[in-house]
Amino acid sequence: MQPPAATHPKPAASAPGGATYTTIPISISDVISRSVHNFSAAVSRHRPWPEFVAAGSFDRPGSASAALARIRKNSAYFRVNYVVAIAACALVSLLGAPFSLIVFASVLALWLIFHFFREDPLMVSGHQLNDRLVLCALVLVSLSAIWFVGRVENLVIGIGAGSLLCGVHGVLRNPDGLFLDEDEAASQGLIGSRVGFAPAPGFGYSVDRGDVLGD
Repeated sequence: MQPPAATHPKPAASAPGGATYTTIPISISDVISRSVHNFSAAVSRHRPWPEFVAAGSFDRPGSASAALARIRKNSAYFRVNYVVAIAACALVSLLGAPFSLIVFASVLALWLIFHFFREDPLMVSGHQLNDRLVLCALVLVSLSAIWFVGRVENLVIGIGAGSLLCGVHGVLRNPDGLFLDEDEAASQGLIGSRVGFAPAPGFGYSVDRGDVLGD
């Protein structure tokens, strides 16, 4: 009697964000559930809104280089808040067209679930869908929604207004006293690796008990 053949895990596949995952069969409902969990975890990392609009923390930068430095620091620290603010402005721009709001919100949800926050392979009838195929399908759905609903100008105005608002905040919000931990700063390219990193030129970051402080 021959011994049973050894089983080996299937090779890892590339995830949309550059991560890898094993091709373990998983239902679409589980994929959606995990993506929603990842999205909720990402949104929960936003900074407190009272800190975002703290009184007395706004002033004019002394120069253009100082303004750019502020934008970079504030974008790293408030990045989730900025995304939420831009998305909110985009949705508000569509309040006058409820049907368009529902359609675009649904398309955005598809992108979040099946592209930006998906960690697992997407399996349909036992077959894994290629990431490029999923991306092409999302693009096709988005273009179809734009063609069917219209209202693109409203959406562009909303996104533009939100981006302008965040840009003004980034310039006027004084980042003195804002802290990033090492992992957050390294992920934003503000510092090097944990071992032997060099501070980013012109930003005066220093390390104290694992925190990174912008001057």
